[in-house]
Formats: sequence, structure tokens, C-alpha cells
Amino acid sequence: MTSIPTANDIQRAHERILPHIHNTPILSSQFINEFTGAHLFFKCENFQKTGSFKMRGASNAIFSLNPEKRLNGFATHSSGNHAQAVAYACKTAGINAYIIMPKNAPKVKVDAVKNYGGKVIFCEPNETARQEACAKIVQETNALFIPPFDDLTIIIGQATCAKELIKAHADLDYLLTPVGGGGLASGTALSVKYFSPKTEVILGEPEIVNDTYLSLKAGKIIPVSKTNTIADGLKTTVGKLNFEIIKNHVKEVILVSEDEISSAMRMIWERMKIIIEPSCAVPFAALLSKKTFFKNKKIGIILTGGNVDLGNLPFKL
Repeated sequence: MTSIPTANDIQRAHERILPHIHNTPILSSQFINEFTGAHLFFKCENFQKTGSFKMRGASNAIFSLNPEKRLNGFATHSSGNHAQAVAYACKTAGINAYIIMPKNAPKVKVDAVKNYGGKVIFCEPNETARQEACAKIVQETNALFIPPFDDLTIIIGQATCAKELIKAHADLDYLLTPVGGGGLASGTALSVKYFSPKTEVILGEPEIVNDTYLSLKAGKIIPVSKTNTIADGLKTTVGKLNFEIIKNHVKEVILVSEDEISSAMRMIWERMKIIIEPSCAVPFAALLSKKTFFKNKKIGIILTGGNVDLGNLPFKL
């Protein structure tokens, strides 16, 4: 593995991307605190530019390069949130964005990518098809590839989210995030390591897409075998760089069912009056599944995004 990013790397990235992101609000709910018996602080990346934390990593990857190196634009593959972030950051930089998206990507996310000026190329909904289509575009356009998560500049950018949360609440017992490819999870683990070493990181993951849980048990990456979860942002296998950080700095992965994800999502909508997407609800669902364990603890939860297909909700309004 390339040398692990330092606290100084995260600080410099934060300074670099500040003009391009929001320092998102941290909200609490008296009802949810009473219901869980814990003190919860929700870092609301659903209010981030493009509607998710992905803007942090994409901005860091793009703006860490000199303008001359950015001239041919950037290419990536993503089911939605990373795609939107790359498209928006490229628009800000005045360059092209080539976005490979699976045919079954949520329409709301496809439309947003196009609205941000991204050039969308559809592929079959599997990892091989994504990578092959992206490689073809890179060859044709000489665009630079921005990985969705398995990249140090992405990881460092995502680490700034937890850094902001820790600055506001320095004495957290636990910090929870979801895990898919692992960009946010590994970045969070690094920020906790450097800025709040007494805090423990716990990840939430769907039972159906439990590759990180299985990988930690096995000591090596176990690829995703099923992807039929409502948490569409978590369908990918954890990245190599991400896994190396996660296995050394994450306490536990808690698995949750589809019903638990849906219920957690609905509670946030109803009680906090904010829109979050299913992937975003996974760490809160993990906490709800183990309320006794978390009782009386001070807990940060990163609400990762709010890009929801309103025509395809997992519950009725």
C-alpha cells in the first residue's frame, strides 16, 4: 500500500476544497435521543453540494492537480453520487466530465449528472462493464480517471467530513458511517485516528451486500456476490486501499436488513424532517439494531446523502 495519509494531508485537502464545499450542519433530535437512549449528532452531508459527501473527494482529486493537467477533463464510473460530484467539480473547473453509469442507476442521479454538464455513457450493471467502458472513454479522450473510492486523494477528501464533525464534538464515543467501496469509511477512520483517537469507528452495511464484513472476517477482500439492496450507493466491493485502512482502524461492521434500513430512513424523514437516501440510513439502522450497546453514549453519524428517487421509495408517504 502507498504510505498512509497523514493528518497534515487531510488538513491541506480541507483547505484546498473549502471554496468548493459546504461545512454541513450537525443536527440532533430530542425524540431520537430519547428513543435510542443515546446522544446522537448527525453530520448532514445530504445538504452538501450535489447532495452527498462525494463532493469532498471529487473536489480534492480535481483541484489537487495543476490546471494544465486538467485540460482533457476527467472520467469515472458511478451509480450516482460520485458521478454527480465529478460532473459538478468539472463544471466548476471548466472542463469535461465523462461519466459511466449503470443502466439501472436511479433516474434522479442520472438527470442530475446531465444537469451538471456531465456526458453520460451507460453500461451494464456490473463492475467489469463499468471498468471496461471507462477505460475505453479514457483512451478515446485522454481524460484522467477518478476512481470512486480506491484512491488516496478521494480518501483524504472524504476524511474532511469526519474532521468537521470531530471539531464540533471532540468527545464522541463512536462515529458511524455506511460502507460500500469504503472511501468515506476509510477517510473517517483516518480522521478519527488523528483528531479523536479515543473515538471508535463502527460501520453499517446491508446484510445482502456484506463484503466488508466478510472481508474483515477472512482477512482478505471477498467480492460482492449480490447487489439487490435498496441501499444503491453501497452495492460495490470495498476497495484495496480502503480495506487496508478499514481493517487496521475500524472496530466493527454491523449488518442490517432491508426492513431495518427502510425503517431507519423513515424515522429520519418523519422525526428530523430531512430527506436522506437509503444508503444514508444504514449506520442509523445499525445503531437501532443494537440500542443497548450504544445506550448513554455520545455518537456521531454521517448522513451521507439525500439524492432520492421519489418514485421508488422503500416506504409509502
